[in-house]
Parts: sequence; C-alpha cells; structure tokens
Amino acid sequence: MTIRILIVDDHSITREGLKVLLNKTENFEVVAEAENGRAAISLTRKLQPDVVVMDINMPDLNGVDASRQILSELPQTRIIALSMYSDKSYVRGMLKSGVSGYLLKNCAFEELSGAIDTVMRGQTYLSPKISEIVRKEFVKMMTTEEIGTTELLTDKEREVLQLIAEGRKTKEIAERLHISVKTVEARRSKIMEKLNINNVAGLTKFAIREGLTSIEP
Repeated sequence: MTIRILIVDDHSITREGLKVLLNKTENFEVVAEAENGRAAISLTRKLQPDVVVMDINMPDLNGVDASRQILSELPQTRIIALSMYSDKSYVRGMLKSGVSGYLLKNCAFEELSGAIDTVMRGQTYLSPKISEIVRKEFVKMMTTEEIGTTELLTDKEREVLQLIAEGRKTKEIAERLHISVKTVEARRSKIMEKLNINNVAGLTKFAIREGLTSIEP
C-alpha cells in the first residue's frame, strides 16, 4: 500500500528536501506541499492524504491550529509534527490538537520514515526528547492543576490572535479570514477580555509565549 503524504512547512528548501527523501522511500508518495496551515487545511480536504508532516511555527496559521481543524473534519488523518522547537508550549499544543507524532528537525530521516510507519499502524510516535517533556508534564499534572489560558479562546479567536501578533492590520486580517472589519474588532475585544490583556503588545507577547507564533521573520 502506498502511503500518501502532505508536507507542510514555510521553508521551501525544507519541503523540497523532504519531498526528495520521502519519494525515494518505498511505498511513500508526496502528493502535495503547503507553506502554511491554511493551505494545509485546504489541501487535506481536497486530497485526503494518509499522513501530514506538519511544521508548527508558520505565518498566517500555525501548525497547532491547522492540525486541530484538520482532525476535527478528517479524524482519520495522521499528523506528525516536525519542528525545530521542543518547548513545552509547542509540544502541549500539538498533542492536545490530536497529532499522532512529534519529531525534531534534527532527527535522522530514518526516524521520520519509521514514525510514518508507526502512526500508520495506529500508534503514536514521540522522539526521545519529546517523550521526556511529556513525562515531566504528566508528573506536573499529577501534582498541580494547570489550565492553559489559550484554552479560553475559540479557534476563530486564536486565528485572529496569531495574525494580530504577526503585525497584521485589522483590514488585512478581515480580508485573509473573509470576515468584516467589525467582526475582527469584536473578536479582538473578546480576546482581550478573556485574557485580561488591554493592548496589542501584550497580545503579541502572549501569543509568542503560548507558541502561536514567534519573533522570527
């Protein structure tokens, strides 16, 4: 059986490298590439790949929210996070979204190919460093009750928050999300109310801390 794969990463050189390696592997076929989460959602709906190899920190729509939306519509899709980030906020966000695996970009290609085979068998694959983070988080949960404040936001509010943090103007956000300027303003006000943050700078810092975006260009 051929395993159909979608690659999602905002760096074209990464996509091209993965495409070459994956297509050389027996029973693997890269069916498409996407440069951000929004494109990934559209392509997954259209092509319904078996596995999505998903970067996390991408402009426009990050991998956490893209994974959440994909799996809410197509729960049979296996998503493997492939990221340079091992921060617990990224790991927590991706695992809560329902992904089947999490690897770091410095892994060997053999680990990625093995992870794809693992998730196709219905199992979860975590790289050793990520497994240790998950273990520590689990222990922490056993001793304290921690609720991430991003859980207070809806998916639509999270999308607006990421775009605000990326420096997008209200009109541009409205055009990107196909909603009115008034709707953007209303969601921004709701976000500020829920998070108890009353300025854009504060929202930006929050979004970076929670892994919705980063300070990198």
